[in-house]
This record gives sequence, C-alpha cells and structure tokens, in this order.
Amino acid sequence: MNTEKLTSYFAERQPNILASIRELVEIESPSFDVSGSKEAVDYLEKEARKLLCVTKVERIFSEGFGDHLILRAFEGNAENVLLLGHTDTVHPRDTKKRNATRIEEDKFYGCGIFDMKANCILMLEILRAFETLDVQPNYSLTILLACDEEIGSHSGREFVEREAKLAKFCLVCEPSANGKAKTGRKGTGTFTLKTHGVPAHAGLEPEKGASAILEISRQIPLIQQLNEPESGTTANVCTIQGGTTTNVIPSEAECTIDVRFTKMSEAERIESALRSLKNLDERVSIEIVGEINRPPMERTEAVINLYQKAKTIADAINYEFGETQVGGASDGNFVGALGIPVLDGLGIAGDGAHTLFEHILISDIPKRATLLAKLLSET
Repeated sequence: MNTEKLTSYFAERQPNILASIRELVEIESPSFDVSGSKEAVDYLEKEARKLLCVTKVERIFSEGFGDHLILRAFEGNAENVLLLGHTDTVHPRDTKKRNATRIEEDKFYGCGIFDMKANCILMLEILRAFETLDVQPNYSLTILLACDEEIGSHSGREFVEREAKLAKFCLVCEPSANGKAKTGRKGTGTFTLKTHGVPAHAGLEPEKGASAILEISRQIPLIQQLNEPESGTTANVCTIQGGTTTNVIPSEAECTIDVRFTKMSEAERIESALRSLKNLDERVSIEIVGEINRPPMERTEAVINLYQKAKTIADAINYEFGETQVGGASDGNFVGALGIPVLDGLGIAGDGAHTLFEHILISDIPKRATLLAKLLSET
C-alpha cells in the first residue's frame, strides 16, 4: 500500500473524521447507562452499515450495562485479526457541561474522547480507507466494542475471549501512552473489606460499643504490608466509609482495596492474604468480598515480535512509535492470557484519560491511522 497515498487520504478525510468523533463524544455513555450505551452503539452501527466491507453486525444486550457491538469485515480472508475497544466511559451524564466538546489549536477535548471514543471512529475509518482505496487487508477483521470495559468487563469478557480464540493476533485501540504502544499491563483485582461492630452511645456508654472504623484502621497497615514494589505488586486502600452519626460508636465500616500485579502467582498470594485477615477485636467481625478481575498482559516474545513489525512500519513513515508497560489494565489482558499476541495502546495520541482535560491530538490522526492500516495490510 502506498504510504503517501494512504496518509494523504486520511489527511483529506480528517474534517469528516473530526465530525464523526464529535458526534460520538456528544453521546454520553457512562458505564451502567443502558440508554447511553444503546445510543452510542446505534450511531456506530449506522456508520458501519454504510461500508460494503462490513458483512455482519452483531449486537449483544447485557442487562444493566447496554450493548456490546461486533463488526465483521473482509470475511473472505483466511486468517482473522481482532480489533478491540469499548464504548463506555467513566464520566457521569452531564459532565460535558464541565468539559465541552471543543477544538483548541491541535487539541480536541471531550469526555471520553481519548478513552476511547475517537478510537472507535478510527477503527471504522480504517475499514473505510481499505474500501475507498480498493485495498484488501491480509486478514478478515473483527471489531469488538464492549460496553462495560471501564468497570471490569464482567459481561464483556465472555465475548472478548470468544473472539480472541479465533484471531491470529489482537490490536487494542485503547489510548496510547504518550504515543507509545503498551506491550505489558498489570493484572487487577478489586476487593472490599467490611467490618461489623457493635453500636453504642458515644457519650453515655461508649465501652458497650465496638468500633467498626477502629477495626478497619488496624487492618489497613496489614494490607499495606502486602505491597512488593520490586515485584510490581501493589495493594492499596483507596476509599473508606463508615459510621452513622457523630455521637454513635460505628457498627459498620468498609474500605476498597485496589490490587495490581505482574504475575498470577502474586495475585494468588495477595488474594489468599486478604481472605486470611483476622479480626483484632473479637467483638467486630470482618468479611472480604471481591475478586481478581484481569490477569496480567505479559510482554512475551510474540508481543515483542508484533511490536517490532509495527515499529518497522512506523520507522518507514517517519513516525515515532515507542513502547511501554503500564499499571492499568484493559480487555487486552484477557486476550494475552489466552496466549494470543496483543499490541495495546494503539489509539490516537492525547492525554487526560478520565479527567476534565481529556483530549486527543488532531495532528496524530493521519499517521496513527496509516500505521494501523499498514499493519493490517502488510504484516
């Protein structure tokens, strides 16, 4: 595929790409918002059905979450590649009133634009480029956009793994890290420690009470001792709440625990330790709920080889394309755990994921799109 022709195509197409991104970003689709999810998927399905190369569209409803979307294109090719993303965002409805969808010089701001609605459009635009330029990719292509990735993909995981098993490799169009691909991600787990004490009047007879908050405060240092930074393992208490009012010994309290790890052996160690915590005040009972959610996405030889192929293409088009390993997880973790080569963080460069200054860099669109298109047509 002629690189200059491809880059010029995306540059000329850029006003349309920006318009599509704006339209999708303006549809607010926070996790758990079924109507928002459906509206976002309606838009993407409408755009996908304009492309002749898209031969199948599958929508899978998930109660309480919304719709997962699966698109199949160029099905005549023998081997399949999975393109992975999601339509849900972390921003509650009406957040766009605080972070308006707007362009300021090279930055295109909007809620969920970086993570990762612009990249949902990017995937469709690559299909459009193949069709318009009459280029046949080397693979049949499956695009899977989950609707609950930001909250753990509890309903989407089944379909991610189903499609991954059919793929030669997987490209995850999650946000890049300062333009870099992600060749390794930590696994994740989320737990909640709950304590159940005995209420009493704090002024009249506090000795009759047993403080659930005091018990949690004693347990937190034990949790922090589970950290092993040299192994890439962290266990951090991130939120805490408890009590009912200012003059009552608190009978209930709870804290959330965020767990990150690079090896499943560490995940097993942390989970075992958390479930083995003992109450320090015999009058206060404790319970641990939660689970290990995503396995780590390890930087295997197959992942390195896939990155090197992308890096060779990037070098040929004079496009800086590094790699990094990060603590955050994605649905690519599930794919990597199956032994399928994964290259993550392939989305448009930008910054501010999950914040009110979230944005993409407009100037990155043509070359990022060119890189992905060539990776699918020349690898």
